[in-house]
Amino acid sequence: MKNPAPASARRKRVLRRLVASFGTIFTLAAALSAAQASADRLEPADKAWLEENYTKFEYPIPMRDGLKLLTAVYAPKDTSTNYPFWLSRTPYGIRPYGVDAYPDPRDALTHFAREKFIFALQDVRGRNGSEGEFVHMRPIRPVKAGPADTDESTDAWDTIDWLVKHVPNNNGRAGLSGISYPGFYAACGAIDGHPALKAVSPQAPIADWFIGDDFHHNGALYLPHAFNFLAHFEQKLEKPTREDPKRFDYETPNGYEFFLNIGPLANADARFFKGKIPFWNELMQHGAYDDFWKARNLRPHLKNVHAAVLTVGGWFDAEDLFGALNIYREIERQNPGIFNTVVMGPWAHGQWHSDDGLKLGHINFRAKTADYFRQTIELPFFKHFLKGGTNLDLPEAFVFETGACQWRRFNAWPPTNTVVQSLYFRADGRLSFAAPSEDTGAFDEYVSDPAKPVPFIPNVAINMTREHMLDDQRFAATRPDVLAYQTDLLEEDLTIAGPITASLRVSTTGTDSDWIVKLIDVYSGDYPNPDPNPTGIQMGGYQQLVRGEAMRGKFRNSYEKPEPFAAGRVAKVEWLMPDACHTFWRGHRIMVQVQSSWFPLVDRNPQTFTDIYHAKPEDFRKATQRLYRTAATPSAVLVNVLPKER
Repeated sequence: MKNPAPASARRKRVLRRLVASFGTIFTLAAALSAAQASADRLEPADKAWLEENYTKFEYPIPMRDGLKLLTAVYAPKDTSTNYPFWLSRTPYGIRPYGVDAYPDPRDALTHFAREKFIFALQDVRGRNGSEGEFVHMRPIRPVKAGPADTDESTDAWDTIDWLVKHVPNNNGRAGLSGISYPGFYAACGAIDGHPALKAVSPQAPIADWFIGDDFHHNGALYLPHAFNFLAHFEQKLEKPTREDPKRFDYETPNGYEFFLNIGPLANADARFFKGKIPFWNELMQHGAYDDFWKARNLRPHLKNVHAAVLTVGGWFDAEDLFGALNIYREIERQNPGIFNTVVMGPWAHGQWHSDDGLKLGHINFRAKTADYFRQTIELPFFKHFLKGGTNLDLPEAFVFETGACQWRRFNAWPPTNTVVQSLYFRADGRLSFAAPSEDTGAFDEYVSDPAKPVPFIPNVAINMTREHMLDDQRFAATRPDVLAYQTDLLEEDLTIAGPITASLRVSTTGTDSDWIVKLIDVYSGDYPNPDPNPTGIQMGGYQQLVRGEAMRGKFRNSYEKPEPFAAGRVAKVEWLMPDACHTFWRGHRIMVQVQSSWFPLVDRNPQTFTDIYHAKPEDFRKATQRLYRTAATPSAVLVNVLPKER
């Protein structure tokens, strides 16, 4: 795919002068957003407009094995022309049910109904109004020997085939999209896709529930996310099309306190779920990367994709950042020559469809990035491939550079012109691009106590928060069980783009341990506060999390075959952290924090080698953790540095 010409050097110089003159970040994104504001824009559709302009139908669409999947179709009342389908398949329900009941529209139906598509929303197999048995992340069948061999790929194929043959006024083309779990279904639908399927957009899609998405990161359980999601989603309803599941009542706003009081994880079912949340107990039976999880790894199956693909993710998506990056990569690798683009914005999970994308937490991105994405990227993509629109101008990778707050266009992701550089841990809490020279005895240590784990946020919350992905880390930097290393003040800007590798040489007095590494942008001391500033945040010296990721130590050599640490012996623990695209400004510092708990975001490691999901209270023990920084045993974080623009 050809990459359009970069912005002129003169334009960049002007932007830099604006930064210097006004002490704030004027960005390419802001300029593009301002230009877009003068163009024609689609306004969101509300329920009243939808009722006036669309007719709703409900169809029980038969699959090849005879089961029927309930599908709501919203067709334009104007029948003077034909329209393409825009399909979304979901396990979350297509409420409200009934042809006379119109929704307060969401997602694509909200933002693009005025452009006129035939929108089709489907309950997936076994959920709400659809027949069959629901299976979480239903495995793809590589071989289909007969009509009984169904999966989410065949269900998407059968649905599109029925729609184009039975719904009037369609132009024979279909698009497929979805966010989060529906993003997984969108990616599945691209596999061996129907000939009418011309455009697919998996957005925050699930790829692998053990390695990096949702419930596990490198084998470590994301406890509040798994607990909260499954407590709600897994409820058995007598009338699923007429009632909604109830939210779990924690009886406290304090998640740290609630999950600590649970004690060992086995208590969750005994005290709260009582066998009524089946997948929680399935999860508890599969504590390593066994065949159960491997069957739910979508990545090897992303073959025979013919539709154009637009994969979308958010840099601060706590749930499925891994999925977006890896589904894009696997589609690119296994389907050479197809139209395949990735978009990464400065967003939390699904934020690109839920608000304007101007800010997240305390961080302002200086432009309405989600509005820009919907109008300038997503809509032109679907119009081009479904309606024959000619205004498509997308590079291979359309990526928002945080810190600098600008959109970047690349011919490949990760960019091919980056240089890998190592940020080494040095004495006295220093972080340096120069390798250590000490021969022996150079290490830092702390005591990790499962009874007093390091919190993952500076405030009180019951669930996994959206903002923790870029929260201020000053609260953690002062704890004795957190090691903090930082560079001197940067003398020039430094931009990273691509994956980040944590490479540690460590020892523990226990036989298992978690290792959490956080890459942080430390703002200058005179960084201005927001105006207005209702929360009273002090941005001078703010320690913004750029990327943080956990590694369950027993999986350091194999996710399939966990192994203990030899107490006191130096071991290498190295793992790949999700990509980032971020500029650390001149006058800022780069910091790395290392710790062994991140609670309750990550469940507690007892620090003894055991099946953690069935650990007993006596298994939880303090351990002394050492991080080595000698010439022979260096510890570092490896980043991909972009060359400076001229």
